[in-house]
Amino acid sequence: MAREIDLFIKGAMAYDGSGGEPVRADIGIAGDRIAFVTGPSGRGALRARHYIEAKGLSVCPGFIDTHAHSEFTLLADGRAEGKVLQGVTTEVNGNCGLSAAPLYREAFSHREKDLRELEIEERWATFHEYFALLEARKPSINFATLAGHGNLRASVIGYDDRRPSGEEMESMRMLLRDAVGQGAIGLSTGLIYPPGVYADTLELVELAKSIPDFLYASHMRSEGDALIEAIEELLRIGRESGIAVHVSHLKTGGRANWHKIEKAIEVVDKAKQGGLRVSADRYPYTAASTDLDAVLPSWTYAGGAEEELRRLQDGEIRAKIREEVLERHQDAEYWDGIVISSLNKESNKWMEGKTLSFLAEKTGKGPVEFLFDLLINERLRIGAIFHSMSEENLERFLSLPHLMIGSDSSARSTDGPTHTGKPHPRGFGTFPRFIGRYARDRGLMSVTEAIRRVTMLAATTFGLKGRGQLREGFYADLVLFDEEKILDRATFEEPFLTPEGIRSVIVNGVVAARDGAVCVPGAGRVLRHGR
Repeated sequence: MAREIDLFIKGAMAYDGSGGEPVRADIGIAGDRIAFVTGPSGRGALRARHYIEAKGLSVCPGFIDTHAHSEFTLLADGRAEGKVLQGVTTEVNGNCGLSAAPLYREAFSHREKDLRELEIEERWATFHEYFALLEARKPSINFATLAGHGNLRASVIGYDDRRPSGEEMESMRMLLRDAVGQGAIGLSTGLIYPPGVYADTLELVELAKSIPDFLYASHMRSEGDALIEAIEELLRIGRESGIAVHVSHLKTGGRANWHKIEKAIEVVDKAKQGGLRVSADRYPYTAASTDLDAVLPSWTYAGGAEEELRRLQDGEIRAKIREEVLERHQDAEYWDGIVISSLNKESNKWMEGKTLSFLAEKTGKGPVEFLFDLLINERLRIGAIFHSMSEENLERFLSLPHLMIGSDSSARSTDGPTHTGKPHPRGFGTFPRFIGRYARDRGLMSVTEAIRRVTMLAATTFGLKGRGQLREGFYADLVLFDEEKILDRATFEEPFLTPEGIRSVIVNGVVAARDGAVCVPGAGRVLRHGR
């Protein structure tokens, strides 16, 4: 009797995710699992409901985006076109200290503007409640998440610049244990953002000690002037708590810091050789993207957004902020590298995609005065792109065998509520760019190795069971692509352009995208720790 399966993929060059060379194979999918991976003559008689002729194509496990920020955009638009159309089947969210939960007290009130802007009506406090909402939305991709330290601290302490009391520390530990108990896969920090910027190393060690079998991922305290010191702090947290540590978007920011790359790599390698579990991710671009007020000194954030705005409007305090900003950024070219990516007021939308120096000159102001006035006008709600990195250093980082790929982007679509501004092109181009431009064309590594980094290595590092390998019994998350054509098209001028060369994307056994279009949304799942 013929074996019955749901989908039969015939004759693709199969990369299994392990780093081994590809082989021509037939793949059977039954339900949400891979039923078999065999040579052309090894499958026996079968009957398939659907069939894909894959001659001339390659197939591999679905790409895992190890650094995403889709907590809220997936609730607003679960299609996630920017991710699924580039082959991403799973995201790791909750990065940089910001996660979907827990949301209590000031952590909850601070997120109101985000939710209103995306027209999200529901409110929640716990991961359990959030996961139920997300599952009801039926996103196109799988969702895993870290617990954000910023959520823990803001829920207990708020945005005050002070150390926690013993009771507050225990409350944060309890919230963290609850988060991983409900399915979070680890802890993240954003140590340049409030309130994470106010935490000392001891606070982070104590939190990590409460979940030593998980993972700690950090947007470190510095990615430029104090880069080496920031890496050393991360490694100290790992040593003293026993937790595995992960560097979020490893980089050398600012021309004056480009020379630090070899020292940074040396420090990490030495720690790994000493037995510390250390990993990292990176996006394949030389520009970063974050909130524009990241330019300001950290003390200006204390007390929350209203206090920050008050300081910017107080003449004496504003002068002090200006002095510190200019002291840190003495090179006039710095302002040429900052591009406004998103604004809320319609009257200001014309500024999107333009440099801060251009806008300052156009309005007859100095760049710092223009920066302050625009932050006040938009009540701090401004996204920006920062061109501050070296292509040579980028390629060196991408060549590291322990480095994975994270887009550092939320899931967006080509229309609807997430189609706003001029965001970083990494939201639509990261993975085809890494495989097509840097592996195939630049030869920084083999395509086989590139695929290992974005599949099995990522799944193993973040504890995503049954994902990341083309193997019988594993979940059927797959990407079929044309190896000669796969490439990004998104640019800083046109960031919503979909990539080339991705032919089909299968999520949990469902063909979610085909030939550049999402065809069956809703196949994604919430991936909870240990399940």
